[in-house]
Amino acid sequence: MRDPRTVAVGLDVHKSSVRLAAVAAGEVMREVTLPYDHERVERELGAWPGARVVYEAGPTGFGLYRHLVAAGVDCEVVAPGLVPTRPGDRVKTDKRDARRLAALHAGGLLTAIFVPAPELEALRDLVRAREDARLDRMRARHRLGKFCLRHDRRMPTTCWGVTRRAWLGRQAFELPGQQQAFDDYLFAVDQIDRRIGSLEAEIARIAADGPHTGLIGRLRCVRGIDTLTAVGLVCEVGDFTRFKTAEQFMSFVGLVPSERSSGEGRRQGSITKAGSVHARRLLVESAWNSRRRPTVGYELARRQRDQDPAVLERAWRCQQRLHHRWRRMAGRGKPHQKIVVACARELAGFVWAIATDQPLRTT
Repeated sequence: MRDPRTVAVGLDVHKSSVRLAAVAAGEVMREVTLPYDHERVERELGAWPGARVVYEAGPTGFGLYRHLVAAGVDCEVVAPGLVPTRPGDRVKTDKRDARRLAALHAGGLLTAIFVPAPELEALRDLVRAREDARLDRMRARHRLGKFCLRHDRRMPTTCWGVTRRAWLGRQAFELPGQQQAFDDYLFAVDQIDRRIGSLEAEIARIAADGPHTGLIGRLRCVRGIDTLTAVGLVCEVGDFTRFKTAEQFMSFVGLVPSERSSGEGRRQGSITKAGSVHARRLLVESAWNSRRRPTVGYELARRQRDQDPAVLERAWRCQQRLHHRWRRMAGRGKPHQKIVVACARELAGFVWAIATDQPLRTT
């Protein structure tokens, strides 16, 4: 049981300021607004040895957390969406937020989030930079495609490949303004392609020679999960062993149904969509492979070479189970969007089992 005399400190962290509130035995001991300076916050906390500090995750990252932990301060970071709030409370200020965090932390009502190591956070930044570049490329391609369509130029083929790029390079317009606009759109697409190529090369290098190479190699044994997906899952989840069961991991990625039950009535709704959006998207994209019959093609066999037979057995069982689930739900007339989410939920369970080397219950 926690000592009620222990000081709990809530920090409301902003870009240029930190609001501090210290609470002990239900009473506010000190409140002060500090500049955003790690050393200054540490000196202020020195007045309460053994204090437990908490603040919400935000755009300032985990720099303050790492500094305080290195200085021996008991610090935790919580997700803003998991901080309890009172219904009807419409007053929000830095002072009230810091007090509320301190009081909730003193009562043990806050759940700390996983803070990645600096190396893992760097990999996550790299993967998310590639994701941002992918979205930029989609927008740039749309602009170029709509420009060509406005001028009655139909691009060949249905995908962006060598044939389409060669066709774009042969296009010419009579008016200088149109030619300049077209060249600018095409240059933007080429630039983003080079950005993505550079980012993917660095991701592949880290995947082949990094601290998570073994885990990435095991995850790549699953059909639909190659280097980018495996690296994305690893950097978004971090430590898979912090989830004791596959169900906990499914809940973390937001693929479990929401529920509103009372008494004898039970009502389930759409998935919760909690946790990492990026990890959930990767699992759903990979689950689309479940509609095809189980098979091990050339590329998958190459990825599975020299891997543990137990991992290969689980990867094969994953293919069979997900395809069976797809056919069974399709036979009941379920829409493909619901089927792929259900398969992604089970895929998350197999990913957890492979990453943690734990048995997975299948019923």
